Amino acid sequence: MSRVLVACLALVLSACATANTATSQARQNRPLTILISIDGFHPDYLMRGATPTLSALAAEGATGVMRPSFPSVTFPNHYTLVTGLHPDHHGIVGNAFVDPVLGRFSMASKEAGWWDQAEPVWVTAEKAGLTAATMFWPGSETEIRGVRPTHWSPFDQTLTGDARVDRLLEWLDGPTPPDLATLYFDIVDTAGHANGPGAEATTAAATAVDASIGRLMQGLEARGLEDRVNLVVVSDHGMAATAPERAIYLDDLIEASALQVIYAGAVAYLDAAPGREAEVEAALVRRHPHAECWTRATIPARLVLGTNPRVSSIVCSADTGWLLATRARPVTRSGGAHGYDNAASEMSALFIAHGPAIRRGVILNDLDSVDVQPLLGRMLGIAVPAGDGRAADTLPAMTQ
Repeated sequence: MSRVLVACLALVLSACATANTATSQARQNRPLTILISIDGFHPDYLMRGATPTLSALAAEGATGVMRPSFPSVTFPNHYTLVTGLHPDHHGIVGNAFVDPVLGRFSMASKEAGWWDQAEPVWVTAEKAGLTAATMFWPGSETEIRGVRPTHWSPFDQTLTGDARVDRLLEWLDGPTPPDLATLYFDIVDTAGHANGPGAEATTAAATAVDASIGRLMQGLEARGLEDRVNLVVVSDHGMAATAPERAIYLDDLIEASALQVIYAGAVAYLDAAPGREAEVEAALVRRHPHAECWTRATIPARLVLGTNPRVSSIVCSADTGWLLATRARPVTRSGGAHGYDNAASEMSALFIAHGPAIRRGVILNDLDSVDVQPLLGRMLGIAVPAGDGRAADTLPAMTQ
């Protein structure tokens, strides 16, 4: 090999090394945004003295009580948080619903198409050239508008909170670390349903999640990342106490054979059996003791629900603490539920933001779950699709 060729090869290798170093340095200096959901965590849980990590993050950053979307259930509100749209506008209108073309949706539905009425922030980030990682989130297991996050995991409820944190940290250590990551914890919601929001078991679950978030903070600090990480910690809804004596049985209002029950609980999605539409509407659409039912067209405008064809023809909302049920599936034990009117204080959701992009000690007012997606866009430095949220609601918390 001639000296000239060797010299040229050395120059090429040197240029590549310089480029790789510059790319690596740029990646190391880029901000990292982590969105954490604690399913079913009511903001009042911070007041129990059982969540030192979360309480410190709130004191050192910005916090506020956040209003969920209606219905205040898990899948609709998680998709609201990442799209900035109310369920009526993003299409995931319930934990269960019927699409005129696709059929029946449940929380186990993973097929493409269900989620394509909106664009979640991880898709926006990937399209902008960033790397996204979803350590569980409703919708993250599905290709949406032809895009998946670079890193994702199929939901596994048996995976502990610490194991979820460790997998995210592994992605941060890998060759394609994320710029945006999501992390999801479900045990507070599970404990709240089984025991009620005031139970010791629910507080213990909150403490366990707090410890897992503490583990994440320690992992970020060990990697020298703590000064460039913006955290947004949210919940999808709160929780209200329920009991068997607070149940409204749909069968007592109309013959069971007249109804198709799509979903029932704090909120009910109902369709009439074919040919019985007038009968069902006459029996149900009015105010009942401890519940109210509307046709899709007469749902109150403030609930932002009813224009999407996936919403059932009749929607009923129980008073807070009451449940809509059928005699075939009665309410048999006390516990907790959500899905109620999103103005109910029991349904309030958690919001904490912390990091270099966030001012210290800010209390935000009039927060809505649709406000989270535009905040994430500003943290990431990318344009996000216009939604129902207002940038003004979180701007007071931003350092710039």
